[in-house]
Amino acid sequence: MIVLRAGWVAPVDRPPLREAAVAVRDGRVEWVGPAAQAPAGEARDLGPGVLVPGLVNAHCHLELSHLAGRIPPGGGFVDWVERVVAARGEDAPETVRTRAAAGIEELERTGTAGVGDVSNALPHLDLLARSSLRARVFFELIGWDPETAPRVVERAQARLSELETDGVAVSLAAHAPFSVSPALLDAMGRAGGVSAIHLAESLHERRFFEGGDAEWSAFLGRRGLGHVRFEPPGISPVRYLDGLGILRPGLVAAHGVQVDAGDRALLAARHVSVVLCPRSNLALGVGLAPVPELREAGVRLCVGTDSLASAPSLDLWEDVRALRRAFPRLEPEWLLRVATRHGAEALGFDDLGWIGAGSRAAFAFAEGPRALSDPFGFLFSGEARLRGVRA
Repeated sequence: MIVLRAGWVAPVDRPPLREAAVAVRDGRVEWVGPAAQAPAGEARDLGPGVLVPGLVNAHCHLELSHLAGRIPPGGGFVDWVERVVAARGEDAPETVRTRAAAGIEELERTGTAGVGDVSNALPHLDLLARSSLRARVFFELIGWDPETAPRVVERAQARLSELETDGVAVSLAAHAPFSVSPALLDAMGRAGGVSAIHLAESLHERRFFEGGDAEWSAFLGRRGLGHVRFEPPGISPVRYLDGLGILRPGLVAAHGVQVDAGDRALLAARHVSVVLCPRSNLALGVGLAPVPELREAGVRLCVGTDSLASAPSLDLWEDVRALRRAFPRLEPEWLLRVATRHGAEALGFDDLGWIGAGSRAAFAFAEGPRALSDPFGFLFSGEARLRGVRA
């Protein structure tokens, strides 16, 4: 048995414990409590600071890590999307894998224990399988032409049947309501359902459905899809997807920036998990999700970094701190749950996001001063830097 000692332990499902310890056997927590009462075992003293559950990054694109720093925002959301589409195929597969491996290492180093990774090509499942991360990979499909829908799903299913996933959960996901046709969404539903989607990220998306958006329509034309007729339904993207039966329990929807009160009520009623990606949203100039209003409506919230094509790092705690800066009235205790337990629940990781008997021994630790009286205040002070701890 390994006994980790720390100045503070924040289990998430109960108040933080001062001068506490966590006993671990075979990768699972067996006991949590005051250090003076810890069972016998190999003692590892982490020192003053705060031990928390490993973070859960619920929305990430590891296969875009090779685009870090190459597509500076500034030309608007549609321009950024177009440049990502153009640049993502420029690097050799070996470079894409090498950068994805570096992204995995950054997640582990900065205290992430679980990840919801979005992938179009699945080039790095083996890297995730060999890492310490618990991963759920969303195999993302794109296709605005309804004529291609059956072939897109057939190819995806054939690809999945060929893969050795090595314990990494893989499920079909749709890119976004403005890049996946109703026919493809229907075909995915018949093939097992949509597990994840980008939703309500930008005003362009909302305008496209409420009355038409010239910039996005022009982009589709440049992609050779100008022949596809689409009559805007005159409703929000959230209501549009609900009408297609896509909103359902277990769906992981990234962003949720452009949502009104009716959208928020629908997301809550359908038990959809919305992943907040504040640093990516701010970098792309699309605004911030209305977090207090989403919370008040009862929407299930978690946090993600998005990709290195739009975020400066894969350090999830920086996104949590960005939420605190943007909405200073959000309680630190609640934000920690959003970054741990809520993300784990969204991805179906029952043994992550909390510290207690039976949970996975995957933690994050922030070294702090010896005279530390307020663990949550320290975590959000700007001085805390989380690092991964495995036992």
